[in-house]
Amino acid sequence: MFIRRAIFAVCDVQCAATANPLNNQQRPYVMFDPNQKLVTIERHIAEQQGMFPEATGEFSKLMRDLTLALRIIARDVRRAGLNNILGYTQQTNVHGEAVKKLDEFANDIIFRAMDHGGHLCVMASEESDGLIQIPQEYKRGKYVLVFDPLDGSSNIDVNITIGTIFSIYRRVDTMLDTPGSVEDILQEGYKQVCAGYALYGSSTQLVYTTGKGVDCFTFDPTIGEFLLSHPQITIPERGKIYSINEGNRHYWAKGLQQYVEYLKTPTPDNAHPYSLRYIGTAIADVHRTLFYGGIFMYPADSKSPKGKLRLIYEVNPLAAIIEEAGGRATDGEREILTIMPTEIHERMPCFMGSKEDVLEVEQFLRGEHPSQLVV
Repeated sequence: MFIRRAIFAVCDVQCAATANPLNNQQRPYVMFDPNQKLVTIERHIAEQQGMFPEATGEFSKLMRDLTLALRIIARDVRRAGLNNILGYTQQTNVHGEAVKKLDEFANDIIFRAMDHGGHLCVMASEESDGLIQIPQEYKRGKYVLVFDPLDGSSNIDVNITIGTIFSIYRRVDTMLDTPGSVEDILQEGYKQVCAGYALYGSSTQLVYTTGKGVDCFTFDPTIGEFLLSHPQITIPERGKIYSINEGNRHYWAKGLQQYVEYLKTPTPDNAHPYSLRYIGTAIADVHRTLFYGGIFMYPADSKSPKGKLRLIYEVNPLAAIIEEAGGRATDGEREILTIMPTEIHERMPCFMGSKEDVLEVEQFLRGEHPSQLVV
């Protein structure tokens, strides 16, 4: 698990390890409990900071700035059809993809919220080519922020769930107030101090971990606050949902084709078939998997031998959340959080979700599953 591998220095914020009343069985999505104490994200962070006398409060202030950016993005996502930020710009990003107006807007909002706080030494974004340095006129700090400003760009114009993914690391060089470097960005996922995402759907939710469990906050627009709605989320050990773009089946490895066919084949004990659910926004599919269990897959194939999701901006933070909730995340062979990135826009195949489901797909990919060995 993410929490067991991460070797953190004293973190300024830790999430409370409150008991989870939900077990690991398949269960419905839990609505907000009217009897639950009202806890804002600011109060949650402050209370946990108080548990650590060594905490400086710097990380807490960083999170305050980031949640401000997320609130602004959530507001404008909901008004996107009215304020002329739907559709494409005339530009392409570093990956050669057409840039949507809302992509550019979200990227700019996060930069403007985070560049002057004095907590970061450098940033990197999926939408930017190279490092995003902190302007010289501002103080630099000991943290590094990497982010995908809007995951699910292809769904923006049709009002389907999208979101923001982020990771926070400690800088490698302990010399403060100096520019960050690419080495600060290229760190293994288990070194994340914080990993999270904001989901802009029927409601805006913020899910994050600092290595002490996974908590979900739901935004109440009437008071302008994120309220703790789902503390200490635990993913089921096994689910009955698989999420993958089956339109690419022809390009998959044979073992993966066999695995998906295995999931769809009815069994006498009703353990199968699994249900296919695929939104096409990675964080939306992972968010559902986090609560309901099952498996999310974005594999490499003959068209995309290295996969399509970006290791630093998407796969690492999502893997940290899944593993901290008790799940598993791999590239089919290696645990995601142990992989050392080689470039800031590196792509990576991924399989993440319920532990038993991910272990099973790994068996199929190795050709070792019992159903493959029957003559």
